[in-house]
Amino acid sequence: MPARREEDEAEIRRQIGRIVEGIRAKDLDALRRLYATDVVSFDVEPPLRHVGIDAKLKNWANVFAFFQEVAYEVRDLTLAAGDDVAFGHCFGRLSGTLPDGTATSGMWVRVTFGFRKIGGEWLIAHDQVSVPLDMRSGTGVTHLVP
Repeated sequence: MPARREEDEAEIRRQIGRIVEGIRAKDLDALRRLYATDVVSFDVEPPLRHVGIDAKLKNWANVFAFFQEVAYEVRDLTLAAGDDVAFGHCFGRLSGTLPDGTATSGMWVRVTFGFRKIGGEWLIAHDQVSVPLDMRSGTGVTHLVP
């Protein structure tokens, strides 16, 4: 792999690390710096599509209101970077303590990221978070572990 690609992938891994740090700190300003202003997110919460940085940050604000303390774990991150676009996928898990003090281990979800290099910085232009679907019942399968 050419040195530039290795550097880009390393920077994207650092960006994913910053997502984890921002979630754990409940820091919306830190998260805002990681997304393109026109990000399109296919998150687990309705509606089907969230458009723009404010819509994405509203989802994170909802997470922060749900948890008193929140943790985020990334597993099996795989990346591919071109000159100005990149994509990656991994498993992610939100967990933490609820406002009543109850600890929850959360659930694993599938995450896909699309990055664009904007002003020399790799920003998330698209993400998709999902769980497998049980076709017979129409319900999400949330007990699986990678």
